[in-house]
Amino acid sequence: MINHVWGLIHHPEQEWRTINKEHESVSHLYMHHVLLLAAIPVVSTFIGTTQFGWTFGGNDTIKVSMLNGLSLGVLFYLLILAAVAVVGSLIHRMAKQYPSRPSRHECIVFAGYIATPLFLSGIFAVYPIIWLCTLACVVGICYTAYLLYKGTPSFLGISHKEGFILSSSTLGIGILVLEAVLAGIVLLWSMGSEHSVVWYFFR
Repeated sequence: MINHVWGLIHHPEQEWRTINKEHESVSHLYMHHVLLLAAIPVVSTFIGTTQFGWTFGGNDTIKVSMLNGLSLGVLFYLLILAAVAVVGSLIHRMAKQYPSRPSRHECIVFAGYIATPLFLSGIFAVYPIIWLCTLACVVGICYTAYLLYKGTPSFLGISHKEGFILSSSTLGIGILVLEAVLAGIVLLWSMGSEHSVVWYFFR
């Protein structure tokens, strides 16, 4: 739930134990955590791109219209929600070699909580200076990695050495998924800065 956010940031090991005991469903995770936190980067990006515009270090800024910003926001939001499920499914697939392999829905719940720092780092997109957003994203990825390394052994019931190996693989795949999402959004955003995003999809 949303009250796990502070625990994951302040005392992750204790919070992981609490999360593991709850046996939360995927629908509950999305309703009480992912849907709320995923809105942070989406709303922040919408405000930043429509009100302030992107700046790449110079004096020029590039804005999108309110309509395009809204269209991009919806697509961005759907991509984030899908990415959580994809990463969770990949964790489930990679964990098949362990006797205590968790179910797919448990892995998706795990992925949803792992992504918490990335969701929070999205607040910096409200004033989209490229270097600041990049720095925030790097910090978010680093803390996501920390949560992953702390949570994987207890989640799967494996040793810390095995957890480190699986966590490294999961992190690598997760970053690729994140890059794919960001690349798609940047592509759509660049289209939206000149034309209507809706026009591209329904022409």
